[in-house]
Amino acid sequence: MNHYFITITLLLCSNIFMTFAWYAHLKNMSEKTWVIAALVSWGIALFEYLLQVPANRIGNQVMNIGQLKILQEAITLTVFVPFSLFYLKEDLNMDYFWAGICILGAVFFIFRSKLFV
Repeated sequence: MNHYFITITLLLCSNIFMTFAWYAHLKNMSEKTWVIAALVSWGIALFEYLLQVPANRIGNQVMNIGQLKILQEAITLTVFVPFSLFYLKEDLNMDYFWAGICILGAVFFIFRSKLFV
């Protein structure tokens, strides 16, 4: 199977866990102490790492570290925006659009040597 596809799929799944680990406690555990929230978040983050570590190892076979990092950031924004809108009920504003444009620019520049071969 294609290393890019596997990497992107694993990073996408990893980011779903990461986003819940980092932000879901703001909605669901606001009445709990930060220690409890941190322990629950660490439990969720374990699943993130079980996907993220193999994703980076597989991705590093076809991409350099900079490309992996920018890809990760693009995926993070792709996961975070729907999470923010639908789960946390945040308002969508133009800042998300501009942030997305900046990330797309970063993706273009970090991968342009592979695009124009």
